[in-house]
Amino acid sequence: MDPIITAQYGLTAASRQFEASANRIANMRSDEGVDLGEEIVGMVQARHAFSANLTVIRFAQDMWDSLLKLQSDK
Repeated sequence: MDPIITAQYGLTAASRQFEASANRIANMRSDEGVDLGEEIVGMVQARHAFSANLTVIRFAQDMWDSLLKLQSDK
């Protein structure tokens, strides 16, 4: 399992979740069934998920860089 690919899927999912909540908030007047608190919580969750997946990508990149450095030092 490639952690970078998994994290990229996570980034995409978090972006879609954030965008969906933002769209529902933007269209609140036409849809009275929108719970603003629920949408804001969804956006915060999406932001944290995005951040976590980005951290995974950065960590994986650091690991690859370290491995390459070890290989080049031989």
